[in-house]
Amino acid sequence: MYLVQSFLHSLIAAFIVDTALIAWKIESPVMRQRFRLMVIIAPLVSFPLYQAITPDRGSALFRLDALFDIVRWFNLEIWGVISVGALFLLFLVFTAAIFALQEMFPIVRHSMSSAGSELAKSPPEPGSPVARALERIPAPKPAVFIIDDDEMVIFSATGREPAVFLSRGLVASLSGEELAAALAHEIGHIGRSRRPLMVLVFLLRIVMFYNPIILMEFRRIVQEEEKICDDVAAELTGNRAALAGALRKFYFADSGEQQHPMPDTPRLRDRIEEYSHTMLIESRITRLEEPPAPAMKGVAAFIIVLVTILSINYYLV
Repeated sequence: MYLVQSFLHSLIAAFIVDTALIAWKIESPVMRQRFRLMVIIAPLVSFPLYQAITPDRGSALFRLDALFDIVRWFNLEIWGVISVGALFLLFLVFTAAIFALQEMFPIVRHSMSSAGSELAKSPPEPGSPVARALERIPAPKPAVFIIDDDEMVIFSATGREPAVFLSRGLVASLSGEELAAALAHEIGHIGRSRRPLMVLVFLLRIVMFYNPIILMEFRRIVQEEEKICDDVAAELTGNRAALAGALRKFYFADSGEQQHPMPDTPRLRDRIEEYSHTMLIESRITRLEEPPAPAMKGVAAFIIVLVTILSINYYLV
């Protein structure tokens, strides 16, 4: 019953949150991330919370007044062969398998393959384009290393010794302001990695490994994290257009065509993921090229949405 209700509760929570974000026109990625966090946390704790409030919540008498009783549906049989409950269980098993194959196995494989390996890297020389770009950023700088690669590569490593790695190809392709904006974005990731939010979200995602709604919301939260770091970079450098230009050069060729085109493969999943990634980059570029949205606290809206989710889900058993 916990598995069933947590899925239903997350589905309702996602619908309410999406409706609220559209209705109130909430554009701040920080606020949007907080709203989406409700979709992950609320279903995790709702079942034991409701049971503590009403111990007989699972009784037949309570189910008569419920908005939705999943037990009635689970007992139905399709063509007298298989029950709806069995199909739902198979659906959760299928989701758990996708989680293992797409998320956990790649992490384990990458950790095992990178164990003991060392990147060929070197710090930027004084007066180099990277050193000058770092001088433009008014914030504590992590260690920065240049890797010998002609491809455009930049990423940050968090942990006890955070660092930013970028390739010679990236340095050669970006202007000084664009390079500073790209470095500031990675510095934003390192700064936010010290906050436990994303670690908590990832752990909750693991706990709810069977829930496809949580999978989608987790990816949305990660997308909002990219936009938050875009804002951090824009604030540090004071140049939103430079980061937009860096993104455009990194993901698109000068002709406007995709630098990393959709793979020539019949696999629909690969094509959908590539298209989704391209749409995300384009939305980030468009957002940076437009005036920043006004700050919005949204505390009242957050409370209203949370109370609505908890109230409706109480009657979904």
